[in-house]
Amino acid sequence: MLELVAAGSLFFPGLYLLSKRCLKQVPSLQWDEGDAVIISARLVSSIQAIMASTAGYIIATSCHDIIEDQHWLTSSYILFAVPYFVYDIYAMFMCYRHKQQVKGHEGSGVGSALLNYLRKEFMMVLHHVVMVTVCFPVSVFWRQGKGDFFQGCMFLAELSTPSVCLGKILIQYKQQHTLLHKVNGALMLLTFFGCRILLFPYMYWAYGRHVGLPLHSVPLAIPLHYNLGAALLMAPQVYWFSLICRGAFRLFKRIIGGTPKPREVKEERERNGHASDKGYSPIEQRSE
Repeated sequence: MLELVAAGSLFFPGLYLLSKRCLKQVPSLQWDEGDAVIISARLVSSIQAIMASTAGYIIATSCHDIIEDQHWLTSSYILFAVPYFVYDIYAMFMCYRHKQQVKGHEGSGVGSALLNYLRKEFMMVLHHVVMVTVCFPVSVFWRQGKGDFFQGCMFLAELSTPSVCLGKILIQYKQQHTLLHKVNGALMLLTFFGCRILLFPYMYWAYGRHVGLPLHSVPLAIPLHYNLGAALLMAPQVYWFSLICRGAFRLFKRIIGGTPKPREVKEERERNGHASDKGYSPIEQRSE
């Protein structure tokens, strides 16, 4: 158990540091510290998401009995991945610090920046803390080996993360006008809705099929704390999906209405944390 936790504790920060160093030193790239920090954080998040969704697919498709069947990858990946959520809190803070420096707040102290970061990213930080302090012990100890199928389904929620990260990178480098950005935005909407919103009704439906109940009867047939847990997990996903939809709607309005007015461009940049006079495009608020 401890070996897997230790491996994850080395893998994710190590990958972040290696990526940042390569981005700064490769002759064809040579990005500055801030850009290397943001790209490296997105890269690590995407790799973790690919690993988690792959593990989830293997687990979910291997469990024919959705209650009793077990797969060794379930607990193993949980133990390996839990350090990622601790690391990612740090990585998000480093991204936030860079955005503040771009806006001209280099002089703010670490303590002040940390408090502002916690206020701005409260929902995401809370999500990560709950994953480590609640979901981790529940998944490893409280389940007692049951329900690996559902744990695999939860891993599949990470399938939307790579498109979220790519979208932010394209925005950072002012590629909002490209076909890639539009296609990636559509893919992000579909994967987020399918893997993070419809995921919960699907798991209710799968359990109902297993025990011979219609979907609408399942919430009344399972313990109340199961429904409460599902609601608490789904609530932030609905909130983040609403933010994605708002961003997609703004993009759609621009496509229909043509080039935005200078005032709209300035407001968009200020809203997303980048000053126009620094030569950077806006980076949208993190929604993964």
